[in-house]
Amino acid sequence: MTVKTSTKFLFIPVSSAEGIGEYMRSMIIADEVKRQWPSAEIKFILSQQAPYAAQCPYPAVLLEDTPTKQVKAVNQVMSDYLPDIVLFDASGRKSQLAHAHKLGAKVIFLSQHKRKRSRGMKIGRALVTDCHWVVQPEFVIGPISWLDRLKLKLINKPAPLNIGPVFTQPDASTQSALLAQYQLTHNEFVLFNAGSGGHKVNGELAADIFAQAASESYKASGILSVMVFGPNYPNALPKLGGVIAIQKLDNKAFINILAAAKAVVLSGGDTLLQAIALRKPTLAVPVSKDQPPRIAKCVSANVALGSVTELDVLNGNIKQLLSSEGIMRLATSLEKDYKLNGLDLVMKQLERWIRL
Repeated sequence: MTVKTSTKFLFIPVSSAEGIGEYMRSMIIADEVKRQWPSAEIKFILSQQAPYAAQCPYPAVLLEDTPTKQVKAVNQVMSDYLPDIVLFDASGRKSQLAHAHKLGAKVIFLSQHKRKRSRGMKIGRALVTDCHWVVQPEFVIGPISWLDRLKLKLINKPAPLNIGPVFTQPDASTQSALLAQYQLTHNEFVLFNAGSGGHKVNGELAADIFAQAASESYKASGILSVMVFGPNYPNALPKLGGVIAIQKLDNKAFINILAAAKAVVLSGGDTLLQAIALRKPTLAVPVSKDQPPRIAKCVSANVALGSVTELDVLNGNIKQLLSSEGIMRLATSLEKDYKLNGLDLVMKQLERWIRL
């Protein structure tokens, strides 16, 4: 069995001035593709409105808006590039998926919540989709209905596969270097992150609320705080007592810092499930409208604590998280193997497709 040397991958994640999760997930997959198959060709389609777009390490076509709204432009890129595999991460209209399918590409759709999953199972989209990955474990998102399962069976399409979040595993050498760089000690700091840094809650940047909570946490506990603001954070980093402020980290660095933390305070995006997979005591705080149901499921499963963003309440819940009772409350449930890292599943699927 030989591997095609010219396999072309096209990544089309949702990209905007607010979120970053879809782009980061695509980057993780792209990096692993390049690691395993150095000769593979990789291209991205991104919105120029996304602050990270210009720093994409792979060739990227920058559009005026998020790719889903740029139907003709995306289809033209696909016609010119002729990809073998196209990954639409929470993006893409039916006509874009159909165009990729018509060109002979394998079409992958990634969804992250029930509304997106339902959209991906609509007959018109499912017929031109080769694989639908759900980046949530089933205990969070729940199973699909019997009717959806029957409908997919009748059109000979597989049910969506729950792969969980996609992230690179921590490694000792990278972690050691990062701890030395930021003068941190393993298990002696609390990590704070409100996602990309661009989310607002009641008109205030969620990152600023988290940063203030990080400072208050240090004052109350004496445990050092590390605040990762995110690439979309628009302001200069504040100087707060007891807080090491970091503008941004790539996923590999973030995961290694997360794995070394005593506990973490995170938004309800992908990093929440990554923290659970790494068995970290976690306080989850919603910063966007799709996050409360996900957080509620994790709290119900006793694998995380939850909080609102109101500062006084948040401070109280951080104290609970860091208490012996809070740590012990989560410990037993976190020992369960939720098989949350989908990167291995992703690569096995891709490997089947690129082999002759």
